[in-house]
Amino acid sequence: MGAEQGRRSEFAAGWSVLLGCMVGVATGASPIPYNTIGFFMPELAREHGWSFGGMSLGITIFGLIAALLAPLFGGWADRYGAKRVALLSLGLFGLSFAAFALIGASIWSYYAVWVLIGLVGIGSTPVTFSRLVNLWFFRNRGLALGIMLIGTSIAAVIIPPLVAWAISTQGWRMAHLIIAGLPLLVGLPLGLLLLREPGAGEGPEVLGGPQTGVTLAEALRDRRFWLIFASIFLVALAYGGAHIHMPEIVKLHGFSPARAANVMQVLGLSILAGRIVTGFLIDRFWAPAVCLPILSMPALAAIYLAKPDPAFALVLGAAFLLGFAAGAESDLIAYLASRYFGLTHYGRIYGSLYMAFAIASAISPAIYGRVRDLSGGYGPMLVVAALLFVLGALLLLLLGRYPERPRAEALQPA
Repeated sequence: MGAEQGRRSEFAAGWSVLLGCMVGVATGASPIPYNTIGFFMPELAREHGWSFGGMSLGITIFGLIAALLAPLFGGWADRYGAKRVALLSLGLFGLSFAAFALIGASIWSYYAVWVLIGLVGIGSTPVTFSRLVNLWFFRNRGLALGIMLIGTSIAAVIIPPLVAWAISTQGWRMAHLIIAGLPLLVGLPLGLLLLREPGAGEGPEVLGGPQTGVTLAEALRDRRFWLIFASIFLVALAYGGAHIHMPEIVKLHGFSPARAANVMQVLGLSILAGRIVTGFLIDRFWAPAVCLPILSMPALAAIYLAKPDPAFALVLGAAFLLGFAAGAESDLIAYLASRYFGLTHYGRIYGSLYMAFAIASAISPAIYGRVRDLSGGYGPMLVVAALLFVLGALLLLLLGRYPERPRAEALQPA
């Protein structure tokens, strides 16, 4: 660290970049589609007669395309700069989302917009923004990544009432344009103002600075990459459908829609808490040891939710444990990628690990729904989910110590 930088904390030096990343994540393709589709589907069904199942396929299309393109966008962030790629993607995502206002009576026009969002939107997610955070933070990296990911929690609080108001007062077409204004008129201008990569003498020099690390090809030959990949996949597969179907899980236990809303509020708050607490702890202790209890305790929650007559207070507790684990996992992907493989090719490596999260999150709701259709409830899948949580946590214990100094090399794509 330079003399002046050494006298200042990482947060004093990088707070503006962290704020810009948090806003970018909040207005990007990670939270907006998932927090708006539930409001738009009834309007589209009423006007065009489309089925809810058919419309839900749109977000699956987006998720799978984005997952496959995540390594590509991550590689571009490594090569051309995370700010450039993130903001270009953020702008294109906003324009693509606005295109929903132009769809016609054919559901294929609806699918076409989801394809477009999948093609351009993944760069407006933590795949790129987390690289900037990692460049500015090392000693407080876990906490900084957790703060960045609060953006998705902020979006979950702000966007639902905004889209509900926009639809009720302006109609669903204009509502799409209003929501598109978040990336175009909020995230993009603030990103241009606040985001930058460290200059000479800035940023942490620990581990040789940002220009150290292994290539993607080397990471793919490292068993630790596949251990992290498998852990992420198992935990996301266990959690994704549980989150989407939680209102129905609560309903099947005999509780009212108001109670289900209370459970979802607890779930959202626990995700936020999981991100901050886990980020704070992994800065101070070995991350796999921190995450062993955090990712294992939801197994007890899943088993409890599988019971026929749970008490409501314990349902709330189960939702808290599930959400806390989900928040921890979000921190973990970026943190482990940077600590075990370095930052030279971080974008491509993180993007490849993100594929596990995105694919599992895309298919998990369908699996939960299929189990619900076949068995009349979610009990069998929740029991399987309990096992997946524990396996995902145990796999991380096989990672071993962090490398003391990843191999240094030039900033080039693998």
